[in-house]
Amino acid sequence: MGVPIRSGSSKKHNNEAMKLIIATFFGVAFGFLLGVSFPTLALTKMSLPSSLFPSIDLTYVDDNYSKGATKSIWDAWASFNGNRSMPNKLQKSNDTKIWVPSNPRGAERLPPRIVESESDLYLRRLWGMPHQDLIVKPKYLITFTVGYDQHNNINAAIEKFSENFTIVLFHYDGKTSEWDQFEWSKRAIHISARKQTKWWYAKRFLHPDIVATYDYIFIWDEDLGLDHFNAEEYIKIVKKHGLEISQPGVDPSSSYTWQMTKKKDDSEIHKDATDTNGWCPDPRMPPCAAFVEIMAPVFSREAWRCVWHMIQNDLVHGWGLDFALRNCVEPSYDKIGVVDSQWIFHQSVPSLGNQGEAEGGKAPWEGVRERCKKEWTMFQERMASAERDYFQTRGDISLNSTTR
Repeated sequence: MGVPIRSGSSKKHNNEAMKLIIATFFGVAFGFLLGVSFPTLALTKMSLPSSLFPSIDLTYVDDNYSKGATKSIWDAWASFNGNRSMPNKLQKSNDTKIWVPSNPRGAERLPPRIVESESDLYLRRLWGMPHQDLIVKPKYLITFTVGYDQHNNINAAIEKFSENFTIVLFHYDGKTSEWDQFEWSKRAIHISARKQTKWWYAKRFLHPDIVATYDYIFIWDEDLGLDHFNAEEYIKIVKKHGLEISQPGVDPSSSYTWQMTKKKDDSEIHKDATDTNGWCPDPRMPPCAAFVEIMAPVFSREAWRCVWHMIQNDLVHGWGLDFALRNCVEPSYDKIGVVDSQWIFHQSVPSLGNQGEAEGGKAPWEGVRERCKKEWTMFQERMASAERDYFQTRGDISLNSTTR
């Protein structure tokens, strides 16, 4: 008697379950048809919780998806969700991790196509599309290490450089906003650190990978007269003669100028000088060849990559560096030269020297000058020691010492 009762109850339960399944199916189908029937609905007009789209730029989606009448919300979401899940699917399917030893150090875990190992100093906008940011991409870089007292001289100097140059001012006196009086200052890059030298700045802000887009890098002092200088013409001459490291000729009436860097008349460039005081045991060696001064050097991209690595972190004045520049090009006596037809005047203004401190009854500039001389000796000793260690490791005896 109990069996028929259980049988009837079971049939009733099955009918209700079937009705529920059918209702659910039609509900899902109706919802899908309702969704695809409104293709022009924009995502940004819906009050959806931000967690639904954790990293999507809704403005970008609105611009790209609201324009097409045939694009539905379902298409946008499917595309977005599919792109986001693709890396996870690949990783799950392969069960591997990215490791590319040929990538730059620290970037081995990244896929090579996403790696940007080099950069530039181009200024970017905060709006619009990235490819529209730059009207002109400068090919060269000019830096001056400045104090505001020399603003008139720097203003006159900047006029000699075209829009093909990115302008960088390193401020050793902490004054930057004062330069806004000049229109060009608005497109210049200003970097300020009190009482620092240009080689301190160069080591920290001109890494070869950061300035990789520039064909030539000018690293100049602030006390140069450029009345007889044109940067574009200078570049043409440097390229013509294949100079990797160069400088303009210096007016012979300027003080503290080496014989090698003095301007020669009736000459476009020169690569050596006559030894008049016994400084040059070898006519192809500094300071009578393969030599430019540190006040106004110009480096090719390739030469600068080498020179940057030679600059010492603690020896900030750069004295002695000019004698070692020849290590970065080969043959140095042919690829280092002075451009006579584009020349400068060295004013020898001790602006940076006055940033020192008076000690032991000495003027500030005297302490700075002593530090310069000490650094020259220290750099020579370090270079000679490094060369000696290298050749001893190889079992060779070298005559290629920087200090000889």
